[in-house]
Amino acid sequence: MTGKKPATGAIVHDAPVSFPAGETHWGSDPVAAVLRAVGVPYIALVPGSSYRGLHDSIVNYLGNRAPQMILTLHEENTVAIAHGYAKASGRMMAAAVHANIGLMRSVMAVYNAWCDRAPVLMLGATGPWDANRRRQWIDWIHTSADQGGMIRNITKWDNQPASPAAAMEALLRAAQIARTAPQGPVYVNLEVAMQEEKLGPLPSLPDPARHAVPQAPRPAPELVTAAAKLLSGAKHPVLLMGRCTRSVEGWKERVALAEKLSAPVLTNIKTAAAFPTDHRLHAAPPGAYLAKEAEPLVAAADVILSLDWLDLAGTLKQACGDKPIAAKVIHVSCDAHSHRGWSMDHQGLPPVDVYMMCETDAAVPLLLDAVSPRKGEARIPQAEPLPAPSKEAVSMRGVAIALEAATRGVDVCYTRFPLGWNGAYSHFRHPLDYIGHDGGAGVGSGPGMTVGAGLALNGTGRIPVAVMGDGDFLMGNTAVWTAAHYKVPCLMIVCNNRSFYNDERHQGRMARDRGRPEENRWIGQRIADPDVDIAGMARMMGGEGIGPVERPADVQPAIEKGLAAARAGKAVVIDARVLPGYDNRG
Repeated sequence: MTGKKPATGAIVHDAPVSFPAGETHWGSDPVAAVLRAVGVPYIALVPGSSYRGLHDSIVNYLGNRAPQMILTLHEENTVAIAHGYAKASGRMMAAAVHANIGLMRSVMAVYNAWCDRAPVLMLGATGPWDANRRRQWIDWIHTSADQGGMIRNITKWDNQPASPAAAMEALLRAAQIARTAPQGPVYVNLEVAMQEEKLGPLPSLPDPARHAVPQAPRPAPELVTAAAKLLSGAKHPVLLMGRCTRSVEGWKERVALAEKLSAPVLTNIKTAAAFPTDHRLHAAPPGAYLAKEAEPLVAAADVILSLDWLDLAGTLKQACGDKPIAAKVIHVSCDAHSHRGWSMDHQGLPPVDVYMMCETDAAVPLLLDAVSPRKGEARIPQAEPLPAPSKEAVSMRGVAIALEAATRGVDVCYTRFPLGWNGAYSHFRHPLDYIGHDGGAGVGSGPGMTVGAGLALNGTGRIPVAVMGDGDFLMGNTAVWTAAHYKVPCLMIVCNNRSFYNDERHQGRMARDRGRPEENRWIGQRIADPDVDIAGMARMMGGEGIGPVERPADVQPAIEKGLAAARAGKAVVIDARVLPGYDNRG
């Protein structure tokens, strides 16, 4: 490692040996220059010969700065890091994968970014398109016809430019499309011979300001008026706050709108923090599905405002069953622009009376100005009692209590909660308190996304904290090496029940429904015999491993130790041996 340990707020920079710039340039040099011009700060990658030209340009032409390489050990983590960075920062970074083989290994992470509407600039490469230039065997198996077709259904756009000039334009277009709402991943495939073409002087670079992201459209005035009239006159309005930006201004405007309308608010744990969960108008803990106590609230509503709510149709059906939706529904979302036929991530088709095809941050301030203060009182359901922690063993509830105590007075950003987490265990009071789940519900994204969030948050004083299952950690654990190498601070608390427990539940239900022995549900599910040393895995990759933690009294000290190490710039993993079971009602 050529870089040195940085001062607080900087990550390790692998500094190349400098040399005088020459007059000769290569096809990949203008590609690298455009990456810098469009503001790409980092490029996560697993190296490969198919983009050796671009690799050289980033190191020896750009000096491994803007973008700086972030080396990863698996392509899923490559894309997951870029995904997590976007969620925590609102900005886009790049991810590079090697030829068709690297692209195939990255697909689950691409799907996560697609479902989560996260901007990721993916760069790939292919062997020489001219068959006469392919090396024996290896270039043939690393070259595919229509390589972008492998992920075309889960990207907003892809392209395989045939010249450096076309590559510059492709990158400008890709960066623009990825960051235009609804955001999403894009893929530019760089043919190896094009990268290695000798150019002489550097071609004229385009002005990125002339290819910027378009201004977010505003809803039509008549739609704002119609929505404001419904909300102002509602007797029982409900606000569903879904996919919103990390903007503090947008957060305050959403709070002001709810208060002006005196309307109960619901949020979802699949999406990032959109409203303070301990606010008097927050009606129920955020969960993956509508909380049971919130179902009557939605069913009795006369006006529902959906701010890009994820699965609006499913939520209405859960609350109302087969009965007609009596409420007037106002839907603010431009997500339909990304709805396709291959993936069903668009969910069901909801009934809508006023449809604003725009981003939530564009509509909320207009609604805030247009609505009249509502005189009615919000009906807030009584909260369900929380389960008691186990006194004999580590439980999910015990981890939550210890975490709340250990983080008191510490700015953290939660990057993941496991399936069994109760949404009432943690309160979100800032848009960066929680960045939401991964979008596609693919196990293994937690570590990479946490490291990406750490990249985005480094220097802010806010520590990324992931509470994840053991299956999630084990599939993506090599991200710990990346965090340790670059001194990206983060804390991963693995709620280790030594099982793919969600599927244990499924198998138990299947056996029970068929009149077969439910006791066999563990077979093909348990991660035991031999036991996995999760803390040891972290230590072997240069991180700090704590545990296994098996006594309730040891949980809070372990978290406090982990937070102190993370604040000192370390990647920390705690192996918390929790009891199997779910504390939520989802």
